[in-house]
Amino acid sequence: MKNFKKLIGLLSVVAVSFTACKKNEGGSASFNNRSTSAADYSQSSLPVVAVSGDITSPVTWTAGNVYELSGIVTVRAGATLTIEPGTYIKSSVNTAGVQNGVLVIAKDGNINAVGTSSNPIVFTSRYLLDGDASTTGKPGDFGGVIILGNATINVGDKLIEGLADQPQFHYGGTNDADNRGIFQYVRIEYAGFQLAPNVEVNGLTLGGVGNGTTVDHVQVSYGLDDGFEFFGGTVSPSNLIALASDDDQFDFDNGFTGILENAVAIADRNSTHSVSGGNSDSNGIESDNNAPAEDGSFNLSPKTHPVLINVSIFGTENTSGIAGLGYRNGIRERRGSEVTLSNVIVSGYNTGIAFDADANASLSDISTTSVHGFTNSITAVVGAYVDGGGNNLVVNASNASYFGVSQPWYNTPGSPSTVTLPVWAANWSKLVF
Repeated sequence: MKNFKKLIGLLSVVAVSFTACKKNEGGSASFNNRSTSAADYSQSSLPVVAVSGDITSPVTWTAGNVYELSGIVTVRAGATLTIEPGTYIKSSVNTAGVQNGVLVIAKDGNINAVGTSSNPIVFTSRYLLDGDASTTGKPGDFGGVIILGNATINVGDKLIEGLADQPQFHYGGTNDADNRGIFQYVRIEYAGFQLAPNVEVNGLTLGGVGNGTTVDHVQVSYGLDDGFEFFGGTVSPSNLIALASDDDQFDFDNGFTGILENAVAIADRNSTHSVSGGNSDSNGIESDNNAPAEDGSFNLSPKTHPVLINVSIFGTENTSGIAGLGYRNGIRERRGSEVTLSNVIVSGYNTGIAFDADANASLSDISTTSVHGFTNSITAVVGAYVDGGGNNLVVNASNASYFGVSQPWYNTPGSPSTVTLPVWAANWSKLVF
């Protein structure tokens, strides 16, 4: 694996080892070009297989076809969906109020989606698979992928966010070693669906997924909501990229206690931003123990307490962005959530890690305490934060030279349509494995 710390221009900024991505196989669009031409996707010429409803017996999707999901496709009742390397999946046309292109692995179903570094499995916009070079993808063109399991959550049994209340969409149990299968070398692009305000399908959602499940080398790009969201469970994914999500790049809820290792979150000022109370609510990471309606004291057990190892969170200037909205915090802990950080870096956010008052920490303002020589990197936290060492929680314009860069990872001031990238990423139109 290539180590980000060895890459030119960002040598000592990124404390994350990650399987680096190769340049896109076609096109030379700049990073701020939100879409890739359909001409880059040779799969447009493949036969299209329509898929809908429940999968109740073993089935294999092959790279010789493109699979078009209509509505919610659910793998159930002991069935296993196998997806071959290089297979492309899209959604039928989305219409208002219709959840299209959502793949759900129910907690009694299984997934065997194993791509390769050179031949990933790709969920993407139908407009990048239509053979028309003039069409482009946009967030919400594909619904999203949801994996549900039987591991512990702190509310016992729960309906997954973004779907209507049906038994097959519930998750949670007592088997922390629950195994729903393998999800490996997969790219999810232009996903997201809003069922109701604050009730959305993310790029990849994992509800009550156990640590027997393998999730690694997954990239979620240009989503309409969060990149990755974890609702409880113990799954411990690795090698993840969250790129240009509308809301948070990573989100943790309902007692998630897994380990997230070797991951990077990359914001893009050209993204839209989720809004709460008229203000941006987009964070690199957002973490809650539970929602107010579930327990107003936010003390449900187990507590949400992810362990983040070798995770880098790149933001964008907080004072700019679409409609004047920027990103909020690198890491936002609230509603009883806790966290352990080891070799974590936050760049391009005003605050590295912020604990809301309802995080139930023993509050003490230590914003004047230096973290690797930098002030204002942590706000109001004692007790709910474990420093695993090696953390650089704020890299900003005033201290960027310490890390050997002219500025951290965010957009050039006064240039709303351009993005300044480190040398190693300057020519990528999108990141691929």
